[in-house]
Amino acid sequence: MRRWLGPILFGLIVAAAIAWAAILYIPYGLMGIAIDRLGQGGVNSMSYGNLATPERQPVVRPSPDLAYSSCPYDLSKGPVAIDVVPVPGRYSSLSIFDAATDVIFVRNDVEAGGKPYRIVIARDGQIVPPGAEIVRTNHDRGIALVRLLLKEPAEIGGLDAVRRQSSCQVVTIPK
Repeated sequence: MRRWLGPILFGLIVAAAIAWAAILYIPYGLMGIAIDRLGQGGVNSMSYGNLATPERQPVVRPSPDLAYSSCPYDLSKGPVAIDVVPVPGRYSSLSIFDAATDVIFVRNDVEAGGKPYRIVIARDGQIVPPGAEIVRTNHDRGIALVRLLLKEPAEIGGLDAVRRQSSCQVVTIPK
């Protein structure tokens, strides 16, 4: 029994190291895949996705009654502003995820009073516009996701123009 103790202990240490590494790095890999799938319009630019169908599901289990707009962001060139224009009479929400897949900000149309709003995502030390509502993060990359609830899929055509008023872009600070 004693001669098995060393290999068993070694196996447990290796298993613990692999589990720790997986827990630490898998979220970043998953976010990289999500950024690639949702970033049809590029980084720091809003993409207005088509409605999910069984054949087209860019994220796991998308809701067929939600119209998704996404902005994969990269703060390496400066803070990024997310402008959200709610569609009157419709539930919508903005969720911001960091590179570790953590939700760092959420606001819905009710909390916004049904009015347009701007959120600036920035790292510590980045200069931001005065008076801006700031969301600080420890990661350069992530995804901002705007969801718009539809009563039925066919109504997307009539709501799409308002939905496309939401945007994201790198903030330029006048000197």
